[in-house]
Amino acid sequence: MKIQLPVQGYSQYDTTIQANYRASACGPVTAYVLLNYLFPNTSYHQPNDLYEKLGGTRIGLFTYRFIRNMRKLLGQNWIVDKCTLRDALVELKSGRAVALKFDKYFSLKWNKKFTFSYHWVPLIGYEIVDSEVVLIIHDNGGRNRPSQIRRVRYSDNAPILTFVQITPIGK
Repeated sequence: MKIQLPVQGYSQYDTTIQANYRASACGPVTAYVLLNYLFPNTSYHQPNDLYEKLGGTRIGLFTYRFIRNMRKLLGQNWIVDKCTLRDALVELKSGRAVALKFDKYFSLKWNKKFTFSYHWVPLIGYEIVDSEVVLIIHDNGGRNRPSQIRRVRYSDNAPILTFVQITPIGK
């Protein structure tokens, strides 16, 4: 089984993003990608605006700030909250991408290798391969590289993952 939503990625190193934001813009860029997917053909908020509105810092965007400030942006008709892997997969099956945070530092998992040490990405799909969940993400790019779709094994990263759903109430 495989689900992959047609989400358009964006690089946190794009020249439209302020140079001093780029290294820590993965959270706001993830929000930007998800908002553009939820509200196509609108210029909802730009990454630089989201960096400020969501409370981005040089060391990244804390989960509680992402959730609290996305709730403020979207209003009371939306659920923005942490969720389980199972909930995230249901969101994907329902056609909604999910915010996904890799964070080995605040998870106190410093001595293990993960796909990312600290990084927000849009979770745009998944597939089951040999009875294992493989997450499909946009990686938000890198210096001199656009965002690209990647596949990462859930089991390799599970201890440091946080899923955040953005769901309209009543859906």
